[in-house]
Amino acid sequence: MLKFNYTDLETCHEATGVVLVIDVLRAFSTAAYAFSRGAKEILLVSTVEEALALRSQVPNSKVMGEVGGLPPDGFDFGNSPAQIREQDLTGLTLIQRTGAGTQGAVRSKKADLLVAASFVVAGPTVSYVSRLEPMEVTFVITGILNNDEDLACAEYLEALLKGQRPDTKRFVQRVYDSRDALQHLDPAQPAFPLSDLDYCTRIDEFDFILPISREDGKLIMRAT
Repeated sequence: MLKFNYTDLETCHEATGVVLVIDVLRAFSTAAYAFSRGAKEILLVSTVEEALALRSQVPNSKVMGEVGGLPPDGFDFGNSPAQIREQDLTGLTLIQRTGAGTQGAVRSKKADLLVAASFVVAGPTVSYVSRLEPMEVTFVITGILNNDEDLACAEYLEALLKGQRPDTKRFVQRVYDSRDALQHLDPAQPAFPLSDLDYCTRIDEFDFILPISREDGKLIMRAT
């Protein structure tokens, strides 16, 4: 019987086996939209300094991400699906730094198989994991301060992996009700577009998965 483990940024360094790192609002939703716009690969890093340094080393690369939800000085893009889906990213290598999603990936050092997850790639991710027939799956809930959107996604993925057909509307509503959604619901905060909530809750918007591999000391995500 398939066993499910739940972990967070503080404990994910102990996770082994199949590890799904979840960031709905917004890192791994934004990453999926970036691939849909032609991005070649995404390098995941922990700090702003790493991201900017890598850009100077990697040809044809740009940096995206956030600190406190906003793009730091020097970044090419923020952490918004609404912004990234308007770009032509054909052939680009993106370097992503966020406060939650990329931290979970970087810290999950013991994972045998690491995959980024969000609602927009939920179905393909579940199909892929099911084919592996693992004994257990670990979800890394990257949202901090008791945000519910990543937990909602993990529980949705677990239900699918159990062969259930959960009510999608209930899980989407949990994203809209989450603490991180508040900024997007506030018209006075244009850096947090309301449309991002829609883009991040389009379940199975894409037909690929987001596996993360370790190559030459780098964490590299490619749409598969």
